[in-house]
Amino acid sequence: MICELCPRRCRALRTEEEGHGFCGMGTDPVVARAAPHFGEEPCISGPGGSGAVFFSGCTLGCLFCQNGSISRGRFGKRVTPAQLRKIFLNLCGQGVRNLNLVTAGHFTDAVLQALEGGVPVPVIWNSSGYERVESLRRLEGAVQVYLPDLKYLDGAMAARYSSAPDYPERAKAAILEMFRQTGPYELDEDGCIRKGVVLRHLVMPGDLENTFLVMDWVAETFRPGEILFSLMSQFTPQGGADRYPE
Repeated sequence: MICELCPRRCRALRTEEEGHGFCGMGTDPVVARAAPHFGEEPCISGPGGSGAVFFSGCTLGCLFCQNGSISRGRFGKRVTPAQLRKIFLNLCGQGVRNLNLVTAGHFTDAVLQALEGGVPVPVIWNSSGYERVESLRRLEGAVQVYLPDLKYLDGAMAARYSSAPDYPERAKAAILEMFRQTGPYELDEDGCIRKGVVLRHLVMPGDLENTFLVMDWVAETFRPGEILFSLMSQFTPQGGADRYPE
């Protein structure tokens, strides 16, 4: 395929095994880890854990990435869409509350194939927020919960730390599309989310102004009770962060 899935629209040639675009991946998914995960927000992990599937590769280039071996190191095992479906169903059989697809945007085609026929739990699209609206529209009906980041509303920061100066505009448009698809969030009897948007923001050291911009945008864009907001404080200077003293 000639790929235009993400906002970079690099039109790279991607075969099943190889890719020459920004993400560096072929079209067959590369799965780094698939297991029940209990470290997410309480409404996601729940009592049975979240069925997290970590996909290798990424459309961003965050210097502080805590999963660098996955996002940039291409760590993992290549699987076909049919094998990916077996992974999904195996996790469901372990009693997880949802399927949590972590950074799957560059494998959208294969994921949609793997979800054909449905699964017995809500599907969560766990995303950096750097998504094309046109690609997200293809997920409507297959994904019940969106879990995007809103990392920056400062384009200079996005360029410096994630190689994506257009991140603020792209992420805001993506989040609005996600909300259009799901509507206001809903929780089940155990307090686990079954549909809606959970928006994450990681506070960066020394950049509270960016955090205030994010919080203001959320408050101005959504009414109380429409989305859930997760403010995170676990910044860790990994990846290439040592090159940036701030």
